[in-house]
Amino acid sequence: MKSKVIKLAIAIGVMAATYFLLRYYGVTEYIDLKNIYKIKDWVSSFGITAPLVYIGFYIVATLFFLPGLPITVLSGIAFGPVWGIIYVWVGATIGVSLAFLIARYVARELIESWVTDNAQFRKIDEKVEQEGWRILIFTRLVPIFPFNLQNYAYGLTKIKFPTYALVSSIFMLPGTIAYVQIGGALVSGEGNLSKTLIYLSIAGILILFVSLIPKFLRKRQSDL
Repeated sequence: MKSKVIKLAIAIGVMAATYFLLRYYGVTEYIDLKNIYKIKDWVSSFGITAPLVYIGFYIVATLFFLPGLPITVLSGIAFGPVWGIIYVWVGATIGVSLAFLIARYVARELIESWVTDNAQFRKIDEKVEQEGWRILIFTRLVPIFPFNLQNYAYGLTKIKFPTYALVSSIFMLPGTIAYVQIGGALVSGEGNLSKTLIYLSIAGILILFVSLIPKFLRKRQSDL
């Protein structure tokens, strides 16, 4: 019991310290689409280490419930539509994996206090028992449960970590590709309005496609 309390205290301490450091240095104030170019300049200032800085930043955002959409769009702006996808994918995969491991082995009591009274989580927990990794696919594609909280919540279920990490990494890709393309469209146009509009149209089609997936899947999981 004592070791669990110590682990919980350490986890809370680390999370609180990181959050206050982000606030102190003004990072949390930049997590907004209207400030996206300020973040780009900050990331680019790191030169060849910028991808590592970005991936680290994405991991922190995933762990500390910072909005993921503007950071995902930023990757397309800062690194382009191809490398941007790769860096988001790496950062997101590491972030969701760490959150899962924290919930399962470090701060289980804390995470349980967040989600055990949530009816949606109880349904997901039951579905994991019945369907295993298939329900993980559903919840990655359909936003029925806050994405960052999902990462911790799955650590409380019986799903195996390798299965969780692999399935999550694959089925986060559709949304990642769609939103990175928004940022990528802005830089791929190279100042040419017509070219930029073409890339934005492609991004719009991808986002439309991704938005239709939840409607299709909800029909198959109508009880969630």
